[in-house]
Amino acid sequence: MGGSSLAHTRWACSYPIIFIPKYRRKVFFKEIRKEVGEILRTLCEYKNVELVKGSLSADHVHMYVKIPPKLSVSEFMGYLKGKSALMVFDRFPQMKQGSSRHLRARGYYVSTVGINKDVIRECIQKQEEADIIEDKAGK
Repeated sequence: MGGSSLAHTRWACSYPIIFIPKYRRKVFFKEIRKEVGEILRTLCEYKNVELVKGSLSADHVHMYVKIPPKLSVSEFMGYLKGKSALMVFDRFPQMKQGSSRHLRARGYYVSTVGINKDVIRECIQKQEEADIIEDKAGK
């Protein structure tokens, strides 16, 4: 039986997670990928979440993480997306242009099993479409 332990609990809870930057911030996001990666790694460490593997593309963030069972995936993602946006805006004040203080589109994709490239592409497309619709409705 592999995995990590918490007090009297052995666990192996790992998840592939995908989320995208807001449609309007894609160009800038591409330029700060390295810094965003450092921020995400730091925030994972703060919550004792193991970042097994991660990649940042121009249009999405793909992370494979091990989240302790005492922390829900949605709680962790709310923390990760919210705190990382604040840290990015702090490091890059020029990103505060406009009224939106959001760096990433709403929502994310999470699975309890491996995912393939077709699922990733579909997830990114649907999140982008929803972000564009939300952006137009907010104007």
